This record gives sequence, structure tokens and C-alpha cells, in this order.
Amino acid sequence: MTVLDDTGSSAGEPADARGRVAELHEIRAQALAGPSEKATAAQHAKGKLTARERIELLLDPGSFQEVEQLRRHRASGFGLEAKKPYTDGVITGWGTVEGRTVFVYAHDFRIFGGALGEAHATKIHKIMDMAIAAGAPLVSLNDGAGARIQEGVSALAGYGGIFQRNTKASGVIPQISVMLGPCAGGAAYSPALTDFVFMVRDTSQMFITGPDVVKAVTGEEITQNGLGGADVHAETSGVCHFAYDDEETCLAEVRYLLSLLPQNNRENPPATACEDPVDRRSDVLLDLVPADGNRPYDMAKVIEELVDDGEYLEVHERWARNIICALARLDGQVVGIIANQPQVLAGVLDIEASEKAARFVQMCDAFNIPLLTLLDVPGFLPGVDQEHGGIIRHGAKLLYAYCNATVPRISLILRKAYGGAYIVMDSQSIGADLTYAWPTNEIAVMGAEGAANVIFRRQIAEAEDPEAMRTRMVKEYKSELMHPYYAAERGLVDDVIDPAETREVLARSLAMLRTKHADLPSRKHGNPPQ
Repeated sequence: MTVLDDTGSSAGEPADARGRVAELHEIRAQALAGPSEKATAAQHAKGKLTARERIELLLDPGSFQEVEQLRRHRASGFGLEAKKPYTDGVITGWGTVEGRTVFVYAHDFRIFGGALGEAHATKIHKIMDMAIAAGAPLVSLNDGAGARIQEGVSALAGYGGIFQRNTKASGVIPQISVMLGPCAGGAAYSPALTDFVFMVRDTSQMFITGPDVVKAVTGEEITQNGLGGADVHAETSGVCHFAYDDEETCLAEVRYLLSLLPQNNRENPPATACEDPVDRRSDVLLDLVPADGNRPYDMAKVIEELVDDGEYLEVHERWARNIICALARLDGQVVGIIANQPQVLAGVLDIEASEKAARFVQMCDAFNIPLLTLLDVPGFLPGVDQEHGGIIRHGAKLLYAYCNATVPRISLILRKAYGGAYIVMDSQSIGADLTYAWPTNEIAVMGAEGAANVIFRRQIAEAEDPEAMRTRMVKEYKSELMHPYYAAERGLVDDVIDPAETREVLARSLAMLRTKHADLPSRKHGNPPQ
């Protein structure tokens, strides 16, 4: 038996090839086991899985092929020269998810707290380059303490290389960040550059400056979870797209998301056989959506009626809840859905809803996912805070995203579609390929009451009974300019359809648009509003 010292080097030379193979297996066993059973127990005691356990849950069984398992750092000083574990604290490689190639890197918190050093960063750079070259998704399983302080600026440069590759891969391959531990300082910018961020409650946190720094600078006292936990980023900041209670559920949902995404920007999302009849009528929609525009309803129930088997994956479910962004299938084909939610703020557009929807539209367009927009929007949210917060430039982000999108685009107006919000939500005038409306639609510059108060202000003021005159003028305005067929008569709506037939109409329209091809003007890149 070959004897290994603390650094993994052999104390004696093996006599022949069999001896060398035995040594290889022993070294591999050491790399697979990790630093110690004590370190593994400490990881489990925190309610966290090890890096290899996470990879096993993410990838198909037996599919993982590791890269640079035997890599060790070359740094010296501060005791590093006496501690050179294999993998250097990050496991990199590729495998499959439902038979499709996926690249992955996972921080091993048991080794240097998952901190990034030069060799650690070089491994990540390599696997990112491989993912871009192969045209396959990249999933990062983050559980690290930031830059390895003992290696100084070399560690910081390693982060720069990751950020540069995140940007290079943006819109080329899907990038998914799974936060399974701490992520502080500059390290938090890599997840922010990726397409989707997953977090686990209580065990994962993200922040630029930690609670101690916050207290020293501002005097505010706050916990790590209160500052940058999963719920904070899922509900308040919008940094996190998905938050779950445990790692197993989180990684299962990552697999589900990957099943809805293409391998890269040159492919279409994977289609599946659809057992839900395309021509299934949804008579329940006639009662689900009230004709009275002032009565709320749950847009999520409308989406369930329209998509295959009622299944969809909502993105940013708990942030900017007045708009819904979701991935689903319609006749087996993946579609991105953007829909106003009348149950929250009456479905108005505000700063956060505009940002949320704009990023989602851009992601769908980058990865060849058709867009379906469901409108029931009374306008943009009025208020000093919104205006001073930049609702103009933030609302313009959504407008820019839609105008720039070349994928198939279908919009459906259920009820209200007022003012600039109507235009921004993929109206025909900004390039929607097809626009449908239900007989309950109201498309106008503003609501009838507000319009009547402006247009007929003098008549109302001079009338013997102003309220009766206002009621009559509102009715007149509605009959002249807001009847369900006004927009259709002017070619701004392609058809007014029976709500019960919506699923069939949308499915047939998407099938027709599947071969759509549209080119943007030649340019280095646009300059979207910020």
C-alpha cells in the first residue's frame, strides 16, 4: 500500500503500473472524501449538504464527469503551504439533466470555507469557458466565504475573470446561480449577472457589506438573514427569483427550470408531447373574469386555464406581485407569459413591475421563447414616490424590451388597457405579431370617468344636476370610444374572441409563428434606459 503524507504526496515510489493505479485510486478516494469526517459533520449540522451531495441531486445519476479533481493551490505564506487539499475548495465538471448536458461548479465549504483563491478561480474559469464553447447551461452551487484573504489580489482577480465570463455568456447560454450558503462582497455580483438566482431560507445570504459593517457605518443592527436572506431578496430587493425551504426542493426546481430552457441561444426550448387537448374549451373563464373593470380576480387562475395541464413556473413570484412572469407550455411548446395581476394594486404598472417584466422579456427573447402578454392594466401607478423614483426610465425599460424582442409575440386584452400602460404592454403599435381581445375589453387613453371629467368638464359644471350629467357623459363616452369593437374596427386588434376558445386560438397562432424570423438593424448593441 502506498503511504500518502498530509499533502497527498507518496512517501515511496510505486514499483509498477499496478502500484501507480493503486496510488491513483487512493488519491481519488481522498479527494472524494473531502478534508475530514468532522468537516462533513459540521456542514450537515448547519442543515447543509456537501458539494458532492448537491451535485448528485442536481444531475442525472452517474452522469457527473469531474474536471481538475486533483488541482491544488500553489500559494505560500500564512500557513497555506502546509495545507494543499485536492480540488482547492471547488468541484467542477459536467453531467446531464434529463439527458441534456449541463455544466456545474460547486463550492466546497469544508475546504477553506469555500473561499476563492487563484487555483480555485482558474478551475471555475475553465468550466465556464467549456460551457460557452459547448453551448450548454451553467449552474453554480454557491457556498463560499468570498475571496481567500491569504492570497490577496490574486483572489480578487479571480472574481474579475468570473464576472467577465458571466457577461460573455449572457444571452448565449442559460446561467443559473443557486445560493446554498453565504455570498458576500464582490462575490455577490456573479449571481446578479446570471439569468436566475435560487436561494434557500435560513442557510443562504447575499449582501455587499455584512451586518457588522452596516452597524459600524450606520449604527443599524440587523441579522444576516434580515439583511440578505432568501425572503428579503425574494420579496423586497428582487435579487432572488426563487426561494425554497430546503436544498432538495431547491435543486429539484432547478432541474424543472432547465427542462423549460434551451441549451443555448441557437436552439429552441425542448418541446414535449401534449395530452391536454389544444381545442379544450374553458367556459369557466366566462365567470372567472368579471365584466366590471373595478372588480378584482386572480389572473393566476386564468393562466392555469390556458396552459397545458394548468402547470407553470412563476418567476419572481413574491416580488412586484402586481405583474406575473411565468414559463409554461402551450400545446407542448414553451411560452413566456407576462400578465397584470388585478388582485394586487389593481394590476397597475409601477417601477418594480416594469423592471421585473422587462428582464423577463429580455430573457425570453434571448433564448427563443415566444411571448404571451395578458393585459388588464389601468395604467401606471401615480404618485410622488413613483415619479421621483424614475418611473419614466423604469417604465421605458419594459417598452424597450418589448420593442427589441424578435420572438413570436401575442397579446390578449382581457379587460382594461388604458393609456401608456396599454402601449407598453406589447400593443400592436410596438410590434406584437397578433393582438386578440375578449368582448369585455376596454382600450382607451384613460377610464371613462376620468375622460368624461376632462372632455365634458364645462357641461357637467353648468348642469342643474352635475352628477346626472356626469353619468350621462360617461355612458356616452363609453358607447362612442370604449365599446369592445372600437379597436378591432380600426385594425388595432386582430380579432375579438370567445374567452372559452382562447387556448385554441393562442395555440394555433403560436404554431403559425413558430417559423417567424426577424432581424434587428446592424449595431454593436443598443443603449437601453437605466
